[in-house]
Formats: sequence, structure tokens, C-alpha cells
Amino acid sequence: MRHPSFRTRLFLILALFAFVPSIVLTLAWSAVAASVVPLVSGTGAWEQVAASGERAIRLSRSEPGSPAAREALERHEALLGESRLQARRFAFLAERAVPMIAVAGLFALALLTVLASRVAGHLSRQLSRPLDELVGWTTLLARGDPLPPRGDGPERGAPEFGHLRDGMREMSVELEKGRRSALEAERLKAFRESARQVAHELKNPLTPIRFAIASLRRSATAEQRETVEVLDTESARLEAMARSFAQFGRLPEGPAATVDLAELARETVRTTVPPEMSVRMEADGMAHVSGQHDALQRALSNVLLNAVDATARRGTLLIRTSVADGRATLAVRDDGVGIPADRLERIWDPYVTAKTGGTGLGLAIVKQTVRAHGGSVEAVSEPGKGTEIRMHFPVLAEPPRTNGGA
Repeated sequence: MRHPSFRTRLFLILALFAFVPSIVLTLAWSAVAASVVPLVSGTGAWEQVAASGERAIRLSRSEPGSPAAREALERHEALLGESRLQARRFAFLAERAVPMIAVAGLFALALLTVLASRVAGHLSRQLSRPLDELVGWTTLLARGDPLPPRGDGPERGAPEFGHLRDGMREMSVELEKGRRSALEAERLKAFRESARQVAHELKNPLTPIRFAIASLRRSATAEQRETVEVLDTESARLEAMARSFAQFGRLPEGPAATVDLAELARETVRTTVPPEMSVRMEADGMAHVSGQHDALQRALSNVLLNAVDATARRGTLLIRTSVADGRATLAVRDDGVGIPADRLERIWDPYVTAKTGGTGLGLAIVKQTVRAHGGSVEAVSEPGKGTEIRMHFPVLAEPPRTNGGA
């Protein structure tokens, strides 16, 4: 058996709340009117007749045949005739008043019924249509489809339904972010697994190859040395590639310690940036974070190496650390060639590179490392003017204390 829709049930409930009191009131009104009208129809006239009759009888007994007695009898007779006429009139009206009252009651009932049905219909539409719409939105959320944006057509219902719609839109955005994060996590997991396997397969033959090249270098003739150097260079490149795959294939491990981002930047610049380049450093606040020092240093080293390549080892680097809104930021800006807008969003993806012979894992390792520390990364670039890479981390609530003499 098919149950009535929510709108139909709501309409029936509201209609009953309106119809039942209307019917009861109309019936009670008709019954009261039918009972009262005959009673009040001639009461005043008959009271006057009774009073004049009492006076005529009293005078006839006390003063029989006197002018006052005759006058009282005449007055009583006139009132009696007038009361009889009024009684006939009221009787005539009373016979027709009850049906008229009943008709008026039915008309009032019909009017109340129409008004109640209109009110019930309006209320049911105001409640059922928004609810039907929101039920449809839950289906869209389950499928992962976007919800209609604000202003896309009229929004029916009370203001509370508008707040509910806005809440569902926000929930849809958060669910989409969660889906994307889950997909990205699964994708990165697959990339890391493949990177670990590649690193393992490269390292196994590289070790004996490197030993063999070292042995060949000691016994190589003058004609063979150039070939040995080529082998050494290419095997070293493969070894660096294997290290990159191994770094990407594992998350930062080990106990966390307090890391001063400004000090970390100074140390990494000394070992990564060529001396012929100009480096400027700025620090705004105590940028202390909790994390693995070596992993953060490798990530910053990858960013600096990309900046060095972008400037052809002749540019200027600006390294800035700052603290704001509960997070510490480490930013590296170069004045190199920049990155086109259509490639900017993909620079964090594994195996995406514009370098000849590059693995495309440098910035992927940076992103993985920063996210493992609870942070985020972003890039801002303008072709021909340079690129800025920003790494954001949760800042420590209290800077570390140094031990000093008491």
C-alpha cells in the first residue's frame, strides 16, 4: 500500500486542526440560536400585559365600576391586542430565523473551510517543498555531485531553510575536500610504493657497478679513461636518482625535535647555494617548529636547488621566515625564469619536471615532507620575474628555552 506523501500528510493534519474547531463552533452556534430565539421573541410584550392585567384586576376589586377601573381594563385590553400582534410577528420570524441561522452557519463554515484550506495549503507548501529539495540535495551529496549555488533560482521556505541550505553547501565543500584528500593520499601512496620498488631495483645493481668502475679506473689505459668517466658520471646520476626515489618512497622518520627555521635556512644555504649567487635572508619572529631536522633540510635543499637552476646560478635569492596566525612560514623567492600558469598547479606532482634528466621528485618530496609535519605548501610565480615557494608549518606555542646559569 502506497503511503501519502509528506506534503499530503501535512496538509491533512493542518486542515483537521482548522476544520474541527470550525465545525464544532458552527454547530454550537446553531443550537444556541435555535434555543434562544423563541425564548426572547415576546418576553417584553407579555410582561407589560401581565402588569396591566394585575392593575385592572386590583382596581376592579377595590373600585368596581369607577372610571379608573374602566380605564385600566381598556388599557389592558389594548396591550393584550398589541402583545398578541407582536407574538404573531415574533412567531413568524422565529419560524424562519432558525433556517436562516443554519444557512448563515453553513456559509460561515464554508468560508472558514476555504480559508483553512488555503492556509493549510500554503503552510504545507512552505514546509514540504523545501524539505523535498533538501532530500534531493542529500542524493547529490551521496553521489558527490555539486549542490546548486546560491542565487540559482528561487529559494522557498522560511529563513531557517536558507540557513540549512548554506550549511549543506559548506558540508558539500568540506566533503569534496575530504574526497580529494583521500584520493590524493591513495595516489601518493601508490607513487611511494612504486618509488620504493624503483629505488630498490636501482640500488641492487648500482653497488657492484660502482665498484667495477672504481676498479676499471685504476687499471684503465689512456684510451679507456674517457669511457670510464662516462660510466662513472652516468652511474652517479643513477645513484642520485635512486636516492631521490628512496626519499620519496618513505615518510620522515625518527623522533621530532624543535627546529629553528631561520637557523635551518642558514645551514642549508651554506651547503647548497653556490657562492657566486647573492642570498638575502629576513626573519620576522621566532619561527620554531616541531619536526625532523634532516627531512626538513632535504626539503629546503630541493627548493633551493630548483631556485639555483631557475636563475642559471647567477640570480638573487630571498629567504624569509615569519610567524603569523599560529603558523610559521619559510619562503624562498628567486628572480629566475618563472613558471607558466598552466604548469604551476602540477609542479607538486611526482615525475613532473621540465629539467633534462630530472626525476620530477624534488618538489613532490618537499610537499610530502611538509604535509608529514602538519603543514602546507604553495607556489606563486610570474614568468620572467621569478617564483616564490612557501612552506607553512604549525608554530610551537612556546619557543625552546636555553640552559643558562642561575
